[in-house]
Amino acid sequence: MANHKSALKRVRQTETRNERNRYQSKTARNAVRKLRTLTDKKEAEKLLPEVNSMLDKLAKNNQIHKNKASNLKSSVKRHVNALK
Repeated sequence: MANHKSALKRVRQTETRNERNRYQSKTARNAVRKLRTLTDKKEAEKLLPEVNSMLDKLAKNNQIHKNKASNLKSSVKRHVNALK
């Protein structure tokens, strides 16, 4: 276990950041999953900007690679465009 005050603080910070990162990643994954299951075009178009924003934020914080975010955004957009 850590002995220095600074090391104890780092442990606390790491736990907080891990929780936040896990929450953001899981929320974005669930949003993408939800968007892919939608069949109503209006509802999907309403949700699309929110999902894109989530993916961009994950990429900005290096939680996912920027190319992965781009690929996910592209595939989701294709799905929305294919809806009637």
